[in-house]
Amino acid sequence: MSRGGSLPLLRDRGDGARAHRHGGARAEQSADRRRGGVRGRCDLPGRALVAAGAAAATAMRRAERVGVPFGGHSFPYAPGVLRLSGDPEAVDQRVLEHYRLWKSHFVRPRGDGSCAVYAPDAAYPYVAEAQGYGMVISALMAGADPEARDVFDGILRYVLAHPSSGHPDLHAAQQDGAGRDVGGANSATDGDLDIAYGLLLADRQWGGGYRASALRRIDALRETELPAAGGPIKLGDWSSGHFDEVSRTSDWMPGHFRAFRDVTGDLRWGEALDTHLSLVRALQRQYAPDTGLLPDFVVDAGSDPKPAPGRVLESEHDGDHHWNACRDPWRIGADAVVSGDARARAAAGRMGRWMCAATNGDPGRIRCGYRLDGAAYGEGASGAFVAPFGVAAMAGGGGQEWLDALWEWMAASPPEPDRYYAASVQLQAMLVVSHNWWPP
Repeated sequence: MSRGGSLPLLRDRGDGARAHRHGGARAEQSADRRRGGVRGRCDLPGRALVAAGAAAATAMRRAERVGVPFGGHSFPYAPGVLRLSGDPEAVDQRVLEHYRLWKSHFVRPRGDGSCAVYAPDAAYPYVAEAQGYGMVISALMAGADPEARDVFDGILRYVLAHPSSGHPDLHAAQQDGAGRDVGGANSATDGDLDIAYGLLLADRQWGGGYRASALRRIDALRETELPAAGGPIKLGDWSSGHFDEVSRTSDWMPGHFRAFRDVTGDLRWGEALDTHLSLVRALQRQYAPDTGLLPDFVVDAGSDPKPAPGRVLESEHDGDHHWNACRDPWRIGADAVVSGDARARAAAGRMGRWMCAATNGDPGRIRCGYRLDGAAYGEGASGAFVAPFGVAAMAGGGGQEWLDALWEWMAASPPEPDRYYAASVQLQAMLVVSHNWWPP
């Protein structure tokens, strides 16, 4: 189905994977790419990841001299945030093991000095969301993986080679196996939010020209995807007509908005932060007072926000807590543990406490899909649904025993090669839970 920029309607495959929706333009000039800090080639998986233990990780941290090395735990989380009961070095080692598998399964060289995160369970093998995840993950793993900057720069090279047709500083959100833009070559908000955030992390880690590239992308996001009159962020630079009033709750990333506000001094990002946290609270109170769960999509977003009444973009579950909104406890919870914002903490805590009670403290009973009233309809369990509640637990969503149980489930659930989405969400949740997440 075409809709003037033309993102295809996507379908949940019904097998625990999630079909994606995306679509993006004019090439950025080679000078821009140089300013973006791209260097070298992405020869992966050429050199093995050296992560044989805490001593090896410490040695690599010394050698690479990054700004915030993985395992340093130097950024203090907000007061009152729960910590895992286990040994921090053992926890870090488990994250390294998951990262090694994630990298071997999904980071693929493209033959032109670039690499990209492969998404076998998405609508197309290369999607913007995956590249954003890859940039954030590789920047956070610096100091433990000597190839982290090569991975980051290889993905950035790929992103710059596929600009959106809607704005040259955004990313075309879908490519086929041959690397051709498909689905209208438009942007997807979540992908560009993470790409910009990843660039800010890279600037903190390695310096160079990453910051200038991040600022251009942040400006493009504000220009095309933040409504001038307020209201939640749009689906992409293609949103217009009916879709101008649709927003995806998993694009409501308060930690990103907070970072963009602080880096740019642009008050629009501060307004976006307040708008989205207020919307979360209102939706929870009106539509999920018992569970706190959020829907995948919100309609009438600028006037009378409410859960989608059925299919508006992806499936009949667009108004349920489905394969998009499953990320919300992680996104909101990460901001809560880093910033200490009482609004984020209350929202994440509400979701987490309900899930702990609904499963009687057993993470294996979390299902892949819920009505907002808590009725489960999905199968389970998947890291995409389970792991985000570990972040929510840190923010007051269920207590110490629940947090430790969620971690044990994650630690015992390695990435599967055909489940990029679950593996990527789980790994990022593990980075938060292990105290290896920090603002740029």
